[in-house]
Amino acid sequence: MNNEEVGKFLQLHDIKPSHHRIRVFQYLVDNKNHPTVDGIYRELKAEIPTLSKTTLYNTLSLFVDKKIVSLITIEENEARYDADTSLHGHFKCNRCGKVYDIRLNISSFNFAELDNFEVAESQIYFQGLCPPCQKINQG
Repeated sequence: MNNEEVGKFLQLHDIKPSHHRIRVFQYLVDNKNHPTVDGIYRELKAEIPTLSKTTLYNTLSLFVDKKIVSLITIEENEARYDADTSLHGHFKCNRCGKVYDIRLNISSFNFAELDNFEVAESQIYFQGLCPPCQKINQG
């Protein structure tokens, strides 16, 4: 997505497309690394000197409220953001800290036990060692 497409996308979701909002969303789309607020702030601060952490928190909160970004909390003290709002899981490597998207075969899940529930959110997390870190441990 280019800036114009991002602006239109934000408008479709009733979000005023300010420069800060466009750049934050564009960053999330371009960087599928499930960044934290600190990571996003470090990356965008040089490009947008007027960006404050308060603005960033407010922008991300708005995106989550409008359901165009998912808030993922793999660990209690670590909030990360994901522009991929499709149903998928995440895997966090305990060694390098990288978070991977895990595609799920939803058709193989039995959701019958949820028939009488209203599901507002679903999150599936795995933790362990990613393939590159497994090789390091073996070598």
